[in-house]
Amino acid sequence: MERIEAELFTDGGNSAVVRLPGRRFPGVLVQGDSLHILRSDVAEVVEACERGDVDEARDSAGLLLANLDALLARYEAALSEHEMPRPY
Repeated sequence: MERIEAELFTDGGNSAVVRLPGRRFPGVLVQGDSLHILRSDVAEVVEACERGDVDEARDSAGLLLANLDALLARYEAALSEHEMPRPY
């Protein structure tokens, strides 16, 4: 393990916006339990598709999209607050 200093753009929480040394733009640090939840959400969509349950797949995908949209909004707000352009 290597110890480094990083720049924290938001409070810690489950999705901290952090810039590592040598990087131009920050990224989002997703905690392991939150990553597992995201993976489970994607698995629900895949399983519903495999069963041919389009309604459940759409509902699960909608929830996943909403969660990712919230994560992206937090990232974009942190960039705006620090007057940084988006990397996209």
